[in-house]
Formats: sequence, C-alpha cells, structure tokens
Amino acid sequence: MVPFTDLKAEYLAIRNELLEVMEQVAKDGWFILGRQVEAFEREFAAYLGVRHIVTVNSGSDALYLALQALGIGPGDEVITASHTFISTADAIVRNGAAPVFAEINPYTYCIEPAEITKHLTARTKAVIPVHLYGHPADMKAIMDIASAHNLLIIEDACQAHGAEFEGRKVGTFGQVGCFSFYPTKNLGAYGDGGAVATNDDALADKLRMMRNYGQPVKYQHNFIGVNSRLDEMQAAILRIKLKYLDARNQKRIAIAQRYSQQLAALNLQLPIPYGPVKHVYHQYVIAADNRDALKNKLAERGIQTQIHYPIPIHRQKAYLSYCCGLKLPITERICSRILSLPIFPEMSDQILGEIIAEVIRCL
Repeated sequence: MVPFTDLKAEYLAIRNELLEVMEQVAKDGWFILGRQVEAFEREFAAYLGVRHIVTVNSGSDALYLALQALGIGPGDEVITASHTFISTADAIVRNGAAPVFAEINPYTYCIEPAEITKHLTARTKAVIPVHLYGHPADMKAIMDIASAHNLLIIEDACQAHGAEFEGRKVGTFGQVGCFSFYPTKNLGAYGDGGAVATNDDALADKLRMMRNYGQPVKYQHNFIGVNSRLDEMQAAILRIKLKYLDARNQKRIAIAQRYSQQLAALNLQLPIPYGPVKHVYHQYVIAADNRDALKNKLAERGIQTQIHYPIPIHRQKAYLSYCCGLKLPITERICSRILSLPIFPEMSDQILGEIIAEVIRCL
C-alpha cells in the first residue's frame, strides 16, 4: 500500500529533537501562551518577513478572527473562490457577511483577478484569495484591484507555507495572511493550530486580545473574545519543524518535477507553476477526464489518492441560500476532473517510480 501521506516517517526523521522539546515543555509546566508560543511567533514572523504573527487554534479561526478584527460583518460582501476548503467561506458567514463566489483560473485553480471585478458592488468590502495546493494566487493583479476599489485583502495561505509570488512569501501582501498548522500541512503541528500574519501593530494587538477572551491583561476584558490559543506543546513542535520547512518544500518540488516530467505525454492536466511564483506543492493535483475510473484503478493497485475538492462550495447544501442558482462552469468542471496523487518529502525514488508507472498503466 502506498499511503497518500506519511506523517510517521516525518516524525521518525526528527524524533529525537521533537521528544526533547516535548519533554522540556512538560517539565516547564506552562502549557498556554508561554515562551514557546512567543518564540514561534517571532521565528515564523521572521521567516515570512512580517512584523507580527498571532497564533490561534486553527486555520479556520485564523480566517474568522482576521475578518472580525478588520470589521467585516452584516451588510458586507466578501469575494472568494468556491473551489477551496469550506472554512474559507465559513469564516465569512460566521461574521455575518455574505460570500460572493468568483471563477478560478483553469490552470492555477486560484481565483481569477478579472473575475473579481465582475462581482464588485457597493457592498464589497474584501477579497479572500486562496493560495490553493501551494500555488500562489496572482497577488499583483489582486492588490491592484484592491487599491483601485479600496478593498481589504485577507490571504488564505493555509496550504501555502513558504510559497512565493515575485520572490515574496504569500500571506504578506494583504492586511492579513492566514495559516493552518493542521498535521498534514507543509508546516504541520501534532494537532490543530493556526496563525494570522500582519504588519499592522494595532491589528495584531486586537487579535491577541480576541484570541484570549478579549483580555489585554488577565481578568480585564475589553470586549467579547474567544478561546483560540495555540498551546505550548504545539508551538514547540512547530519551532522544530519550521527549521526544516524550506528543505522539505524543496523535496516536494523535486517530487512534483519528476511527476510532471514523466507524466507529460499523457492526456492529463499537470500542476505546472504559472507566473513568477514558487509553488510548494501541498498537493500534486492532476486533472483527468476519466478521474473516477483512474482513482479506482489506482486504489486496486494499492495507491491512495484523494479529491480536493469534489463539490465546490456554491453547490454545497449549506450554501445554496447564498448562491441563488449560481453557475461557475470552470470551477464545476475542475471539481469533476481533479485527483491528488501522493506527495510527501519522505517519499523514496522507488515509491515515486511505482506510482508513476501505475498511473501510466491505468491510462
């Protein structure tokens, strides 16, 4: 059996370092908002090149709290893609705003800037570009639109740790960038976790209070907040993993390049980087006309694959009332054709070769 991902192999590669810091956290006896969280926030901010990282307990909460901190709420519209994990849209709805779904680029699978302008209204307050699968959205065009129309930009970088647009890390272009540390991410914890990146001092201060019951100091509550805190153990683990992020991303890129070279002759759409970007391949997503048959054949041969995502958000039952019969033909066609092949840094050349050979046989 070829697994879709292998978190055990990742753990074994850095086991001693992880056990050492986990034991240290336990010995310290401080588990919430301590020195490990403070250190990770500094280190991840330095990695991205931003002034502030505010950690929270998930990527979903990062998006939710970022929108709330920016004052987005009832009466506002937020434009985003329908082809993404549902938490992107959920953050909009949970704040009382209305999601507006725009078409995506058929090659990058990220929101198409020209489509954003088609959906602008007097109520449009923000755009959430999603750097899907590790491929950056076209941030130059998106920021130009935002500047022209006075829009807020909240980057969903939950799948794009270390990805770059024009040499600059994603998550650093808009007012905020949101990250997830779900275990399978390129930078993953051993539980849930998330972060908001920003260069705005006041916004960072507000987010720190929001994540901790609205407290600037203990037992003083300036507003209604939430409990959304990254714990010390996860922060310690992430500090170790952050040291290896670039090297692990390079391994993903090398695996993706071999996939693309050896599958190039097949009737597939392959995830080649488009534009001045660094694609970090959180997923390696192909598109095939016979997607379901291919998935089944690979499963019969012991190769795990996944579909990210089979149903776009605008066609989900939970969102039908927001969409009023909306049709997004590019998005819908892509969702019917995409298939994610296994990709993880510990994948051996032999296993990669076996996967490639089986894909070729199945087609």
